[in-house]
Amino acid sequence: MTPRKHRSRTDSKTISVPDSDFGGQEFYDEDDLEELDEHSDAAELAAFDAEAIDEDEESRLLAMRERASKGGQDDPHVASGQRLQKVLAHAGVASRRACEQLIADGNVSVDGITVTEPGVRVDPQTQEIRVDGSRVLTNPELITLMLHKPAGVVTTMEDPEGRPTVAQYGRDYLAEHPELPDSLRLVHVGRLDTETEGLLLLSNDGELSHRLMHPSFEIAKTYVAIVEGQVEPWVPRKLRRGIELEDGEARADRVTVKDSGPRGSIVEITLHSGKNRIVRRMLDAVGHPVTRLARTRLGPLRLGNLRPGETRPLSGEEIAALQQEVGL
Repeated sequence: MTPRKHRSRTDSKTISVPDSDFGGQEFYDEDDLEELDEHSDAAELAAFDAEAIDEDEESRLLAMRERASKGGQDDPHVASGQRLQKVLAHAGVASRRACEQLIADGNVSVDGITVTEPGVRVDPQTQEIRVDGSRVLTNPELITLMLHKPAGVVTTMEDPEGRPTVAQYGRDYLAEHPELPDSLRLVHVGRLDTETEGLLLLSNDGELSHRLMHPSFEIAKTYVAIVEGQVEPWVPRKLRRGIELEDGEARADRVTVKDSGPRGSIVEITLHSGKNRIVRRMLDAVGHPVTRLARTRLGPLRLGNLRPGETRPLSGEEIAALQQEVGL
């Protein structure tokens, strides 16, 4: 019989034992086996072990937790869940060893309860996990996409006139990922006018979407506009000081004239206001009607090289930056 190599947690040696003597899970539990390739060699196993706490130490910590546990709502432990350090590492917080240290230092909470034992198991799909007070996105079914909305597409989920809507881009993404549940539905976060193109988010993250759309969390938005006529030097100053519109004053944070000539100009404008058609109305009020408008930035997010009609999921770093922007 050809022996299979197994690695014991009790020492650093690789030993050979017959398949009939030990099962495949003799030294690794299900969480470990998910991360280990069946062809892993001794060096890979050693590197894997270096990233984890000792099995005996984990058992000791779990025993301490069980003795100290109050049970009920004060106990975030889920017996059938995944180890907290693994969940954090998979969410991109840090390496497993670094996540264990974050937990031990009291920087991690689960459902509002500070956890200090790395062996605690959690359910990443239902429990809220925070590191240093910031929410960690651990549920793989929470999705936020960046869409480069083309001009002419309506920012609604349905249109009675039969015009194309942004909902189709969310459906297309889900169709390309059959591993996701059929029940998922991505909705637009905020709006862009039908003829305005550029950066728009589609998401099923209700808490993030709510904060992004709530007036008290208005974040900076940057637009590039092509306008009629040559923009004079006084125009940016007036836009920054404030323009009185029919629904109140509107003020830009920053205005940059990228190019200007008798036939038209290119203006970049950043503001916090979420009022309807605000950029078009402000520029029209200073005598420069908009002929084309695109949103290029939303808070920390940049449209970049995303082409009209294309979508991409936000990275973990982008999600974290966006959450920080709205206090999540």
